[in-house]
Amino acid sequence: MSGLFDLSNFDKYKEDNCLEVKKAESGLPISLWESYSSFANSNGGVIILGVGERQDGSWYTTGLRNVDKLKRNFWNTIHDTKKVSINLLSDKNVESYEVNGDIVLAISVPRAKREQKPVYINNDLFGGCYRRDWEGDYHCSKAEIKGMLRDAADETEDMKIVEQFDVSVIDTESLKGFRNHHKSYRPEHVFNNLPWEEYLERIGAAGYGEDGKLHPTTAGLLMFGEEYHIVREFPEYFLDYREMLDPTIRWTDRLQSSSGDWSGNVFDFFFRVNSKIAKDIKKPFKLEGITRIDDTPVHKAVREALVNCLVNTDYFLPCGVVIKKEEDKLVMENPGSIRTGKKQMLRGGISDPRNKILMKMFNMIGIGERAGSGIPDIYNVWENEGWAVPVVEESYNPDRTRLSLEFTKKQAIKTSDKKQAIKTSDKTLEKQEIVREYLRQNGLSKMSDIAKHISLSPARTRAIISDMPDIVIEGTNTNRKYRLINEVDEGRI
Repeated sequence: MSGLFDLSNFDKYKEDNCLEVKKAESGLPISLWESYSSFANSNGGVIILGVGERQDGSWYTTGLRNVDKLKRNFWNTIHDTKKVSINLLSDKNVESYEVNGDIVLAISVPRAKREQKPVYINNDLFGGCYRRDWEGDYHCSKAEIKGMLRDAADETEDMKIVEQFDVSVIDTESLKGFRNHHKSYRPEHVFNNLPWEEYLERIGAAGYGEDGKLHPTTAGLLMFGEEYHIVREFPEYFLDYREMLDPTIRWTDRLQSSSGDWSGNVFDFFFRVNSKIAKDIKKPFKLEGITRIDDTPVHKAVREALVNCLVNTDYFLPCGVVIKKEEDKLVMENPGSIRTGKKQMLRGGISDPRNKILMKMFNMIGIGERAGSGIPDIYNVWENEGWAVPVVEESYNPDRTRLSLEFTKKQAIKTSDKKQAIKTSDKTLEKQEIVREYLRQNGLSKMSDIAKHISLSPARTRAIISDMPDIVIEGTNTNRKYRLINEVDEGRI
C-alpha cells in the first residue's frame, strides 16, 4: 500500500461507492465538490483526478498537465466557505502519483463527524448537500438534511420539554413497571422513595416549562406515554414486531404500537419484545419475578441489541422500528444512520446514542450499561457460539440501520472455493459470500438489486459475479437475472 491507494493493483480498480475517478482535463471538475460533499456526508472515500473509466468499469489514466497548479486551486477553493461549508482535509489527504507514466491526484475524504454535518457546497444548504450510494452522488432530501442537523446538536432530541402536554399523559402502569425494575436493580437508590412527579424530573422524563409547570420531555413521552399522544409529537412514530416461524403463515405473531390494546410506548415494547425473543433462544433461560435466572451471554447480547436499536432511532423519520424474528434469524431495523460511523461502532469504545435520556433510563434498570461496547460484545458472543458473523448495514434516503443476527453455524469453505480464494482477495470473497446469501434468501434477482445490497456499482458487481461458478444467468439484456446453481443444473436429479 502506498499512500491513499494501492498502486500495484491500479489496473484492477473499478469505481464503487467509496471510489470516484474524474479526468480533470480542463482543471478541477465541478463534480469534484459534489463528490466531496457526498463522501463527507456518507462513509468517506477517495477521489482520483487524471483517471477515466471504461465501459466495463475498469480505469485508465489520462494524466494531469500541471498538478501543482491544480493542487493550489484545490486548496484555495476548499478553504473558501462560500464554496465548501467546511474543510475536512490536511496535506496528508491529498497526494500525487505516477501511474503508467501519467500523474494522477488522489484526494482522500474522511467521513465528517456528526457535529460537522451536513457538509454542503455553493453556500446552499438544501441545494448543495450530497450523499453517496451504490449509484453515485445524489442530492440529499430535506428530511436527510434535517436529520443531520438534529444529530449535529449538542442536546439530543429526547431532552426537549414538550409543553403541549402535561404529565398526565404519562401511562401510570408503565411508570410503575419502570420504578419496580429500578428498585430491584438498585434497591438503595436515592430516587426510589421520591414522589412520582419529582421522580419523573430526576430521571429526565419531565421538566419545567416556561409556564413554570411540569411537562414531559420527549424522552418521557416516548418511554412512558400513550401511543396516541406520542404520534402528536412524532407523526412517524411506529414500533413493529413480526414473528415468522411458520412459512405457511404470514405472521405467527405480531405486535404493533398502533394496535390500541396496549400503551404502545418504548418501555412496554422493549419488555414485550424481549420476552418473545428470549423464550425461543435455544439456551437455558427463565425469569423468577423480575430476577434473571441463568441469564446467558446470548440473552444479554440480544437484549443489548434491542435497546441499542430503540435508543438510536430517529423517531422523526419514516418506516419506524421493525423487529423480525425467524426460526434461525433475528433482524432489527431502526430509522437513523449510525452517529459514530459503522467502523467506529464495530470497534466500540465510544458511546454517542441518538437519545441520551432514553439510554440513561435503560441504564437505570441495568440494561445497556456498558457504554460503547454493545455491538462488539454481540460480535464476540456470536464468535464464541460459532454462529455466522452478525451483519450491520446502513442505508440512506431514508436513513436506516439494520442488524442481522443468525443463530446458525458458520459455513465451511468448500475445497473448490479454496482454490479460487488463492486468486481472489479476501474482500472480494466476502462480497461473493454476501451475494450467495442474498440469492439464497431472495432467489432469482436483478443485478441492480444485488448491487444495492452489497453497496457496489453494477459494473463492479458484474465483475464479482463473473468469477462465481455457482451463479446461473437467466434472460438477456434488460431482463437478465441471477440465481444460485441447483442440483437440476448440475444434472444430479
